[in-house]
Amino acid sequence: MSNDVKLLDYLRDRHSTAVAQIKEPGPSQDELEGILTAAARVPDHGKLAPWRFIVYRGDVCVSLGEDFLRIALEDNPALADAAQEAERTRFTRGPLVVGVISTAAPHAKIPEWEQVLSAGAVCLNMLMAANAHGYVANWRSEWIAYDERAQAVLGVRPDEKVAGFIHIGSSDFPMPDRPRPQLSDIVTYAGGSEV
Repeated sequence: MSNDVKLLDYLRDRHSTAVAQIKEPGPSQDELEGILTAAARVPDHGKLAPWRFIVYRGDVCVSLGEDFLRIALEDNPALADAAQEAERTRFTRGPLVVGVISTAAPHAKIPEWEQVLSAGAVCLNMLMAANAHGYVANWRSEWIAYDERAQAVLGVRPDEKVAGFIHIGSSDFPMPDRPRPQLSDIVTYAGGSEV
């Protein structure tokens, strides 16, 4: 079987693993660097690299969970116990989280929208690179991506946006596929004909 067929099979079957099902082990430092290197190989008009990575793992994830809980309690002091635990464990559900941070900005030649799309491509490449290294992954955003207080503790600057948080680890949980769109619902042929 050719590598092309294997890649097509992978792309046809690609899916994310639920964050709740991601566990140890996570990638080694060498594997992580391989994943990040592959993730960065995306279309990038003007070679701006309008994104950067923040790696969260270990004790920093525990500390961030306490920050997330503090912020959530500021907004809702009556937060239920289960919801409080969800905030505490938001970044400890798996062994590793990579923040993909969009640094898109006005540019004389490169539309900002194209820079944003490049950051989205990085997120998808990272999912696939993690899978290629034998790990599972999930691309999330959640409220922390949009809250200025959370962004500050996450190390996201005011002029940046979170493209996604990529949770990476292992899983032996069988993930059923979800419904996918039918091509007839999403494809239009210019001129009104397939041929």
